[in-house]
Amino acid sequence: MVSIVMPAYNAAGYLNESVESVVHQTYGDWELLILDDASEDGTAQMATEWIHRDARIRYVKNEENLGVAATRNRGVALAKGEWIAFLDSDDAWEPEKLNRQLETAKQQQSSFLFTGSAFMDEMGKRLDYILTVPERIGFGELAKQNVVSCSSVLIRKELIAVYPMQGRRIHEDFVVWLRILKERKMEAVGVNEPLLIYRLSAASKSGNKWKAAGMNWRVYREIQLPFLLCCYYQWCYAVRGLKKYAGIRKSRRISGHEQV
Repeated sequence: MVSIVMPAYNAAGYLNESVESVVHQTYGDWELLILDDASEDGTAQMATEWIHRDARIRYVKNEENLGVAATRNRGVALAKGEWIAFLDSDDAWEPEKLNRQLETAKQQQSSFLFTGSAFMDEMGKRLDYILTVPERIGFGELAKQNVVSCSSVLIRKELIAVYPMQGRRIHEDFVVWLRILKERKMEAVGVNEPLLIYRLSAASKSGNKWKAAGMNWRVYREIQLPFLLCCYYQWCYAVRGLKKYAGIRKSRRISGHEQV
């Protein structure tokens, strides 16, 4: 079974779309844990309606706001499945997402998988830009650019449970992916299809480029890389990031939404 961990904070605007993308999966042996991080909008009501509609959906509410990292960790701890998938409450999946990853996991004997991504704006309008991913990636290449979107990940629970996310001003998921690949001397397997639809938001971590760059630097320091190696990876991050955001910006310009 796949346990889908969905942290949600004031997510009423997008929650239904995200949950519907789970319900419409062609692979049916899953449970969805909606983890409400002390929301103050209609998130609780929406989630409650869903648990009455589908017995595979569970709803848990934090008594106080814990942040996304601690909320994801709580979801992993509560999960009943042998596989963990993450899905943020403003993103969505294509119907074949879980099925394609599980097929690939069996073929490649992999315990850590991710997918390519399509993008949508805040209103849900799809953009033309597609993030392609390699079939396999190790520590060195991932450190140059994080192509492992958290909402695309499928990972064995026994693996992710050993690497809890840390709630600092940092890309908490990126730290975990790097640590796993480095310490386990393994590669993650990519399914190069846009099975995740990632929502772009100016308020997100990735929406503020300078903030994102600073957080990326702190990732390298967090995993205790030598200073010069940090500089090299940060340079790679900047160059590849500029190329990525140029593609997104062009796509938004064509669609009539200039700001990224």
